[in-house]
Amino acid sequence: MLGLPRVELLESTTSTLDVAHRIAARGAPAGTLVIANEQTAGRGRGGKSWQSSPGDGLWLTLIERPADTSGLGVLSLRVGLAAAEALDRFAAEPIRLKWPNDLYVDERKLGGILVEARWRVQAVEYVAIGLGVNVKVPRNVPSAAGLEPGTDRLDVLGELVPGVLAASRATGPLKADEMEEFDARDLARGRKCIEPAVGRVAGITATGELLVALADSVTPFRSGSLVLEDPQ
Repeated sequence: MLGLPRVELLESTTSTLDVAHRIAARGAPAGTLVIANEQTAGRGRGGKSWQSSPGDGLWLTLIERPADTSGLGVLSLRVGLAAAEALDRFAAEPIRLKWPNDLYVDERKLGGILVEARWRVQAVEYVAIGLGVNVKVPRNVPSAAGLEPGTDRLDVLGELVPGVLAASRATGPLKADEMEEFDARDLARGRKCIEPAVGRVAGITATGELLVALADSVTPFRSGSLVLEDPQ
């Protein structure tokens, strides 16, 4: 169904990223997918935990071995764009994106992306692209979203994987059409933020930086978290 060289299907694991790193270090080929029904220690960016209850979502990691690493700096954004396009048909309204790696429905978080690269000497040996998507709304997480009731996880997986695979193999900075698409889905543009600086979000650059309008300048930020001052 997915046309991948290897799929590791697990009932339960700490994190699909942990498994991906383990098997990638042993030589798992590019295009290997690790997917679990449950994660007991799912993680997000900055060491945050991610609730991954059995059957409630898609918890997966894709392994890639890029010969051309020119797209690595925008990989999480590209994967987000691909995921948003794939998930639109299963959501109540168009998927929104929040720099650098979050998927939203309205003001509630639907999913997240975590990209972890491993280097050997000065070259990238492999990249693990972790993706978590709530198919059902997580219990006791009021800030979270899910897909439309009755959505089948296999249908979502079939839509999601081809786009993520293509995004993982794209090179160079974001193209003009990708910039336009991100702008159309940007949850934060025009809103006040308190991190990574106090200002107003002014979009992103083609190389993946967040732009924040400060008192007398527009400053790019490569790292850090985007924290908005208040919800819309």
